[in-house]
Amino acid sequence: MNYNRCGRTGLLLPAISLGLWHSFGRSDSSDTKRGMCRRAFDLGITHFDLANNYGPPPGSAEEAFGDILRADFKGRRDELIISTKAGYQMWDGPYGDGGSRKYLIASLDQSLKRLCLDYVDIFYHHRLDPETPLEETMMALDFAVRSGRALYAGISTYPADKLREAQKILRDLGTPCIINQPRLNMLQREPITQGVLQAAADTGMGVIAFSPLAQGVLTDRYLNGVPTDSRATHGKWFDQGMITAAQIAKLKKLNAFAGARGQTLAQLALTWNLSQAGVTSNIIGASKVSQIEDCAKAGEQTLLDAGELAAIDGILF
Repeated sequence: MNYNRCGRTGLLLPAISLGLWHSFGRSDSSDTKRGMCRRAFDLGITHFDLANNYGPPPGSAEEAFGDILRADFKGRRDELIISTKAGYQMWDGPYGDGGSRKYLIASLDQSLKRLCLDYVDIFYHHRLDPETPLEETMMALDFAVRSGRALYAGISTYPADKLREAQKILRDLGTPCIINQPRLNMLQREPITQGVLQAAADTGMGVIAFSPLAQGVLTDRYLNGVPTDSRATHGKWFDQGMITAAQIAKLKKLNAFAGARGQTLAQLALTWNLSQAGVTSNIIGASKVSQIEDCAKAGEQTLLDAGELAAIDGILF
């Protein structure tokens, strides 16, 4: 596994990180969850990404990972990077959502209890809250770090202008934001076209991409139609526009391109992200060990050169 420096910091993150957004709810198999985390770590995936509302129900992914930490990673806390977030609705009432200091610190304290940890390595504000002054939200992140609840501050899904503003506030406070987490993949390039990656680079942040496989579209899963058990059939957040007949034809060409490189389509998609300037890591999701094993290989494969990137654009556009 390759490890990349996170922005202008001393922190190294694995090229592939494991996200617990899916498959870590209370009804998911405990043995499967444990097996995926153990195998990920064996493959060099040292970073596990959570949020307060991951489940379902909300909080259950953190509870499950807390159990895994105690049962499977005892004595290995200092070999792990553990991140969590707050920003979306977590509990009822006026204090369980958004970007207020009240919500963020209360949520982080709850997360630490569920994880049975004294601190997380990275605490993110999960989304921009237009109803809360940005200064208040950034002061809450600064407090989370200064109080020892987190080692680093991060932000997620911020537009470029607000990213720059947030970083200025945090730098003035003495707790610079080290990482930005946008949705980024070959099919969803808004962080590039809207200047988010450039803003992160200009302000010294690393970039960790979520949904690098476009919720499974950039794998071999949809090359021969839509499986009945797929996210396209059951996923609440799935964009049906990504699996049209025209799109599937392009995916088949990408799959052939990947094969010529000695890669699977998923590995090619992850490599494409890592080939974008400033991208530190990809957060993958998985429902079984074999998916992690396939994706982890991308963490040590050769990046795409300019000619290959142009060829991919020729296929997609």
